[in-house]
Order: sequence, then C-alpha cells, then structure tokens
Amino acid sequence: IATEAGKEIHGMTANAFTSLSLNPVLVLFCVDKRAKMADFIQKARGFSINFLRDDQQALSTYFAGGWKEPKAPPFRFVAWEGGPRLEGCASALGCRLHKTVEGGDHLIIIGEVLALHLGIEPRYPLVFYGGMYRKLDRREIEPAPEIDSGKADIRVFYDPWDET
Repeated sequence: IATEAGKEIHGMTANAFTSLSLNPVLVLFCVDKRAKMADFIQKARGFSINFLRDDQQALSTYFAGGWKEPKAPPFRFVAWEGGPRLEGCASALGCRLHKTVEGGDHLIIIGEVLALHLGIEPRYPLVFYGGMYRKLDRREIEPAPEIDSGKADIRVFYDPWDET
C-alpha cells in the first residue's frame, strides 16, 4: 500500500486486502493504529494497492519493516491516480479514500477504486502463505468442472439456523 501526504510517500506491506462492494467499487485493508501508515493514510486523499511480482520479495520485506540490509532494495514510485504507484509491480489499484472505520486496535481503510494498472507480462504475483513466500504452480491444468456438466457432485447441506 502506498500513499502520499504532503510531499512524503509512505509504503507498507499489507498481509491482506479484500473487495467490499461492486457498486461503487470499494476495497479495504486494515492498519494498526500505532503504525506510521495510520497517520499518513488519514492525511492523504488516496492510496495505491500494488500487487508485487514473484521476484519482488525484497520489496515486500522492506515495506514490512523486516529489511536488515543497510541499503534499501531498488524501487521507484510514479505519480498516479489515487496515490503513488510502485513502478514494476504486477498490477495496481488506484483508490480514493472513501472512509476510515475504527476496528479495535486497527483502522479499517476503505477505498473507492479509480484506476487499474496491469504491469507487463508475465504477471506472476508474490504470494505469502503459511509464514513463507511461495510461487504459484504455473502448469497447465484442467479447469474445474461446470456445475451443469454432470461431473460435479452437488451436495445440499441443511442449515439449522435457517427457518424456511
């Protein structure tokens, strides 16, 4: 996530973000109230969500605050709709700050999507799962069967809370 307040750009690695609405197109992420980003994001008008490439693990570590080297890994932000965009990312969303909601010790940041950037091919995303960086399996596989193809086993479960 990257934002600009005044003339200062601040970035952070988010462990998750999610879509919230299709009309208008809204997304959200959460940030600890004690983090610098919490102050920056509330002063800014927008932000970008940058999806890193699978070869950009160093940037993820750097923006998460875990970088141990004396010099930062190379990166550059470019001016973009919503907020500064990380050059070379797999893709990005430019967002206008829609709303900030209190959520315990975190802020829930809701943004309205204004722009979409698709990086150059191939766009293989950086994945963090189970405490490790991983790569997606890129082998060609058979797609999941369609429900009406007769191949999918459809099961209906009884919902005890449903009174219909």
